[in-house]
Amino acid sequence: MWFRNARVFRFTKPFDISAEELEDKLGADAFKPCGPQETTRQGWVPPLGKHGELLVHSANGYHLIALRKEEKILPGPVVKEAVEEKAEAIEIEQGRKVRRKEKDEIKEQVMLEMLPQAFSRNRRSFAYLAPKDGVLVVDAGSAKQAEDLASTLRKSLGSLPVRPPAVEQAPIFTLTGWLNETIDLPGTVALGDECELKDPSEDGGVVRCKGLNLKADEIRNHLEAGMEVTKLAITWDDNVSFMLDEELGIRRLKFGETLQDQLDDVEVDDAVAKFDAAFTIMTLELSKLIPGLLEAMGGEDRSAIVEE
Repeated sequence: MWFRNARVFRFTKPFDISAEELEDKLGADAFKPCGPQETTRQGWVPPLGKHGELLVHSANGYHLIALRKEEKILPGPVVKEAVEEKAEAIEIEQGRKVRRKEKDEIKEQVMLEMLPQAFSRNRRSFAYLAPKDGVLVVDAGSAKQAEDLASTLRKSLGSLPVRPPAVEQAPIFTLTGWLNETIDLPGTVALGDECELKDPSEDGGVVRCKGLNLKADEIRNHLEAGMEVTKLAITWDDNVSFMLDEELGIRRLKFGETLQDQLDDVEVDDAVAKFDAAFTIMTLELSKLIPGLLEAMGGEDRSAIVEE
């Protein structure tokens, strides 16, 4: 159980919930498949998949959850062709032109007729609540996907006082400073070989660099021309590598050999026990990474957080 991304939300006031209470709350919004005339539906599912029935998997005070979203897929060209056929039949039979408004109504009818036979696309999104660390961590590649899960969780719980973490200085300022060496690189951070540079002007362009020495002259020339770093590949403490963006989003998360070796050393054959071991190793590592990264990015702004 390794997350591929990590979008972090900070609890803005003390928040705690037991695994039993969380299970009960999520149970009211458990996933149910789309009905014949529904285009989409989502709900909570067991994070262990076929290996478990509980909607919450807990270890060391961390609660893992999973949201499943089902969407019915209706290919646009197929729908368009069916609409055109029906419109043409009406024009021939009634000797009149079918206008746009009527075509829209025909399209709705066609989609309703096709939905029961439509293919379904399913996606699972994982997250874990860490009340003792004061964070919710979502495995999402985009801020929108993470916000959607947090919003759904808030609806299920009735209250979820979280927001993205804030830092004392703009992430772009820090990332750019690390690369142009105006800000000392923390000892826990090693630069990777990938970055994204953006011209801050209104019509500015974007330069994406991959597989390069980020200290090379061509990178430095872009920085001296005023471009800013919006994404930067880094390795943290020799254990975890990822792409960090201007929203403090962690993407393409990869856990190093040391952590993989820890998992390999767990002598269990049971799939659930192996899953649990991986989840424990991952959450313990992220519990060190997240506060350390916020500190390295200039320190967390906790002015809007209610302390105990």
